[in-house]
Amino acid sequence: MDFTFTEEQQAAVEAARAVFSDVAPDRVPSPALTPGAVAEDIDRQLWNELARTDLLGLTLSPDHGGAGLDPIALCLVLRESAKVLARVPLLESCAVAMTVQRYGGSTLAAELLPPAGRGELILTVGANGRSGHDPAELAVAARPYGESGENEESRGASAAASGSGWVLDGVQSAVPWAQVADWIAIPAHTAEGRPVLALVPRTREGVTLADQVSTSGERLAEVRLDAVRVTDRELIDDPGCWEWLRSLLTTGTCALALGLGERVLAMTAAYTGKREQFGFPVATFQAVAVQAADRYIDLRAMEATLWQAAWRISADAGGPLPAAGDVAVAKIWASDGVRRVVQTAQHLHGGFGADTDYPLHRFHAWAKQIELSLGPAAAHEEALGDLLAAHPLG
Repeated sequence: MDFTFTEEQQAAVEAARAVFSDVAPDRVPSPALTPGAVAEDIDRQLWNELARTDLLGLTLSPDHGGAGLDPIALCLVLRESAKVLARVPLLESCAVAMTVQRYGGSTLAAELLPPAGRGELILTVGANGRSGHDPAELAVAARPYGESGENEESRGASAAASGSGWVLDGVQSAVPWAQVADWIAIPAHTAEGRPVLALVPRTREGVTLADQVSTSGERLAEVRLDAVRVTDRELIDDPGCWEWLRSLLTTGTCALALGLGERVLAMTAAYTGKREQFGFPVATFQAVAVQAADRYIDLRAMEATLWQAAWRISADAGGPLPAAGDVAVAKIWASDGVRRVVQTAQHLHGGFGADTDYPLHRFHAWAKQIELSLGPAAAHEEALGDLLAAHPLG
């Protein structure tokens, strides 16, 4: 297969590099020295610059003011963002917008997508469920309003007037940037066990947020839904919607792992190339060179499996396994690979890698967060095994 990028995709990479070239990983306090979140808000300056250069609408159709590119283009931009630890919900907002565009109704798309592409509206998603171990859609129950047993008068005049819609009850944990998002995508399940996706305004009655902090020091939230009303147009019940969004989020996370790993290996090469022992750069020592070469191989495997997964999602291409199989393989390599890259980098930097005045420890914290996001390698190995059992090869 041909993984050559199109001119439009390459142009997106160049635009992203220009925007991220002015971003320093140490714009905020070190997570190692901060007891809570390193900042209360996203990097608004960067977010506005992404909007100005049309990178937030990269994957939206021209009808919604976007460039009409595919998930591969988004992954290319995410790869560049991770090299500077960009503190913006680029993956979450773009992934939710793409899902609304693909599966949502025209009214919802017209309301959310143009302002999202302009950076005026932030979207995020609860993809971790209650604990991060069970499927996220099982953490929230969705019931048609008439079956909820509620008194319409208790929900206000507007709810009583509609007489239809859905009621959500449950918890989504570790939702990124929920406190600053305008809408939160909530996966849920119906009484029949069917997965659905609800788009809920953060300020909707019954939604409460509790602060959480990620391994990288970024602000997360536990989103609790207590009899939250959503209209029919705010709930997407296409059977493939949540699976596609989760696959896109996972693939985007793999792109973040690749970009972070590439930056860390470049930092390691620069350091070992000038750090001397016995009168020679340590990079010339065989033990150092072999470890760096192994991590380079990890990155190339992460890259190949990433583009395979992104291509399956973008092209809706068939294969012996569903696209979820390629996504699982990409996440296995991304989780294990990024962990090995940062561990080797710390080892080859010696004690200097733990210096909080040097940015490597920040990359290490982000790498651990990425490794475990949306399932570590072991979880995806189990998912891949289930797919192989259900779709025997040969």
